[in-house]
Amino acid sequence: MEMDSLTLTLIFIFVSALFGAFLRRRSRDKCLLDFDGDMAVLQHVDGREVARGLLDVESTGLEFRFPEPVKDDKGLFTSSYMFYKYEFEQILTIIRFHDLLDEEAKARRDKELAATYRPKFWRRMKRRLGNFFKTIRDSLEEVLQVIVSQVQKVGKTGEVLASQNKYVSKMQGQLLQSVGTAYEPLLEQYIGRRVVFELIKGGVITKYDGVLKDYTQDYVEIMDVHYAIDDKGPWRVADMIFPQRFCIVRHFGERLPEHELKDKKNGKA
Repeated sequence: MEMDSLTLTLIFIFVSALFGAFLRRRSRDKCLLDFDGDMAVLQHVDGREVARGLLDVESTGLEFRFPEPVKDDKGLFTSSYMFYKYEFEQILTIIRFHDLLDEEAKARRDKELAATYRPKFWRRMKRRLGNFFKTIRDSLEEVLQVIVSQVQKVGKTGEVLASQNKYVSKMQGQLLQSVGTAYEPLLEQYIGRRVVFELIKGGVITKYDGVLKDYTQDYVEIMDVHYAIDDKGPWRVADMIFPQRFCIVRHFGERLPEHELKDKKNGKA
């Protein structure tokens, strides 16, 4: 019994929607995910603090859950602040101040920093393996296109896929978006090392230093920064996530041992 084109179209729409929802749920930025569940502060591009609370990272935005309900200027009680993805261009930084964390979160953060700074062999190997898969993203796209085009030429299955090309292309694009992440060789060599970076804040460039934890296509994550929301103070230890358009890693911030200098001179990683 053969299905008509309307039934096939409805099936592809349903499958495409489920597939897209699954991938969107998983496609949360990994830098933002590092602060998920921790007390965090959201700072607006104009310099003001927008919200602080326990951070919940979703694919569609961020929610800051307040420890206690807050009464606003209209007498309304609020228990959280939701910041949607279309508003992300207004983010200057997301801050995890060390002194806002409870003892369990502090211990977890200290362990994370210890593992991040000058990472050990197995952690470096794990990251190199991940980077290998990042660099083959374009090849994966070509492979998927070849597979789909070949299957479309074969028998009944090919006829079905060819007739539903719009939805096949949509699912293919969703898969590639979930796989694709940035790879930046200049940053990669200093992951886990102290760097000096420039923050563009209110049109003014200010230099800070910290340990480069990670980066994605959109964000840079730097730990152990001395920072103040108001530059007059107080200055506090913080881990921070910056949009790449406002944060430029400008200098390596450590003195390389002689053997590492020789390795770089000889072109070794």
